[in-house]
Amino acid sequence: MIPRYSRPQMADIWAPENRFRIWFEIEAHACDAQAELGVIPKEAAKAVWERGKFEVARVDEIERETKHDVIAFLTNLAEYVGPEARFVHQGMTSSDVLDTCLAVQLKQAADLLIADIDLLLAALKRRAFEHKLTPCIGRSHGIHAEPVTFGLKMAQAHAEFARNRARLVQARDEIATCAISGAVGTFANIDPRVEEHVAAKLGLKPEPISTQVIPRDRHAAFFAALAVTASSIERLATEFRHLQRTEVLEAEEYFSPGQKGSSAMPHKRNPVLTENLTGLARLVRSAVIPALENVALWHERDISHSSVERGIGPDATVHLDFALVRLAGVVDKLVVYPENMRRNLDRLGGLVHSQRVLLALTQGGVSREDAYRLVQTHAMKVWRGEGDFLAFLKADPEVSGALTDQQLEALFDLGHHFAQVDTIFRRVFGEA
Repeated sequence: MIPRYSRPQMADIWAPENRFRIWFEIEAHACDAQAELGVIPKEAAKAVWERGKFEVARVDEIERETKHDVIAFLTNLAEYVGPEARFVHQGMTSSDVLDTCLAVQLKQAADLLIADIDLLLAALKRRAFEHKLTPCIGRSHGIHAEPVTFGLKMAQAHAEFARNRARLVQARDEIATCAISGAVGTFANIDPRVEEHVAAKLGLKPEPISTQVIPRDRHAAFFAALAVTASSIERLATEFRHLQRTEVLEAEEYFSPGQKGSSAMPHKRNPVLTENLTGLARLVRSAVIPALENVALWHERDISHSSVERGIGPDATVHLDFALVRLAGVVDKLVVYPENMRRNLDRLGGLVHSQRVLLALTQGGVSREDAYRLVQTHAMKVWRGEGDFLAFLKADPEVSGALTDQQLEALFDLGHHFAQVDTIFRRVFGEA
């Protein structure tokens, strides 16, 4: 994790203190369940809660000798609990602690990411309604196509991130499983009711069938959901970067007082935040392939997944958390230039209405092939800067034979393109 791209809320989830705290809770809740079943004395379970402590530095010190992190933790715990510590970890294996802890951490991370998306959705909705009818040019292949509104661009992003939110909710629910099933997952030395108790206390569900580990297809799906969300971040960031280009300048990132854009060129106002988001999205997506490769473990377990998850777990969630909050800020403060949008919209002298002319000609009795030929012939002349599109159409006898001047002029009404904006907004935001 790089502090520059980390928020404390997410970084704290992956801090050693939180990890060992979760380990302690797993062991202590398991002791409670074992005591209720009569496997260990109730006084022992009570002692774990009352005297149980850990020190990160001490655990690290012990691990340097034992070369085993869970044993190091249990040894440090026993130094505080005393003789009753012999009843801790009864019938359990290290993966019971590690996998259940990872499930808790990923669930905590997902909760924070979902809250981040809610923040972004609120900003997108506000800007969508603010610019619901702000005309701008829609582009396909980067080329002027037909008019849209800037509000529709924001509404589309809102719908996309609402889908990402639903995916993250599903991913959180799928990852939130608990395994306290012992070596190779058979419950040979621990009652399944212990797992049920621990799961309930930690807000998890018992894993229906584990080997010695929780199946890694769950984790692969989790990181895939993060990656799709990251790609949506990049899509919107790329849109803003294009709109900020000097030749376009329909919108740009907020440039704060005292901000500097270039060490060499004092005039520069660069889209640094959205460029940064593009890079962060690549980092988040980089976790997907390792997560997929973690699914294929040897037999009931190996630890080839462990080193991978120690890296991608913190990195992917920390980077995505930072990116979502940054994007929400970009959207919230985005500077929009309606006058530039209108200027760009009019740049091709009405060519953006070519489809309406094409359709009107077919309605007027001209074959589609001939109508396309007529419209394209005059459109290409306008592309070459030879004149005005509407004037060319009015002067063409084949066109005027099907459409009057008044009918042609009506086809250049910008409002026609926005007649269904309300319908689209209702689909995205509901009747309210």
